[in-house]
Amino acid sequence: MFDGRWRNGVDRTTGPVGQALHRHGITADVLTATGLVSATGTAILVASGHLHWAILLLIVTGMHDLLDGPVAKAAGTASVRGAFFDSVVDRIADAVLMMGCAWFLLDQGSGHLALLPMAILAVTALISYERAKAESLGLSAKGGLMERGERMFVLGVAFLSQAIFVPVLWILFALVSFTAIARFVKVWNAASGRDEVIRRRIEAWREGRVDSRWRAWREGREFAGRPRREHARARTTTGAPVGRWRARRQETPSSRSGRTMRERRRAARRHPDGATAPRTGVTGRAAGRRTPPPSGTR
Repeated sequence: MFDGRWRNGVDRTTGPVGQALHRHGITADVLTATGLVSATGTAILVASGHLHWAILLLIVTGMHDLLDGPVAKAAGTASVRGAFFDSVVDRIADAVLMMGCAWFLLDQGSGHLALLPMAILAVTALISYERAKAESLGLSAKGGLMERGERMFVLGVAFLSQAIFVPVLWILFALVSFTAIARFVKVWNAASGRDEVIRRRIEAWREGRVDSRWRAWREGREFAGRPRREHARARTTTGAPVGRWRARRQETPSSRSGRTMRERRRAARRHPDGATAPRTGVTGRAAGRRTPPPSGTR
């Protein structure tokens, strides 16, 4: 995570420092070797219970690891040999630090918790192996949540107090395990060609080839405030699909009561003054009156 986000900014800051160290005759190999010495001193302080003093030496170890690259670039001695030497020393330093943590837990009588630093060391070695193997196969496995810089920072937080030492180590173990799994998935997808498929799907979604609720909501806001008929007309002209209820209403055959209601509405529109069409047949009082007999008969 550090390499992917802040590496360029840090390189701009450490570049002048590397040039100054090179002018004073300090080489990258010297910084790498002295970094291992400071890591060993940190482990000794942790094992003896001097956690606060161990923080200072841990910062010195991190500074050595941070500055050996800029010094090599300033001197023009960056090479495969130097990268190999730096990588091996980093692994040794990690092992020494975790052994110091395990020794401290044994002195505190933590019992089986002394295996926790060894578990962190094992997963850390797995992370480094995944990157090395992927790069040997021509794949990229850089990045991740907990690279070496982040691990050193969390370990320094654990040295702040004995009360949080073990909980922070558990957090560190969970984070490095997540990083190892994430790197495995990344290399697996890259080796099987799934990264390209995922990238194309994301590009297709960004270009608008995949419908989403966000687009429907955005189109709805464009017509907000317009009359209802104009909104429906705009949706029809833009090719938007008709609602389900409207489609069902058009497809459902009319019932007898529905036809009756529609006929009454048409009649009301034809006679807006309230008059109704004449009806045939005998109604009202005429049905109750008798027809008079013809004249001349009794």
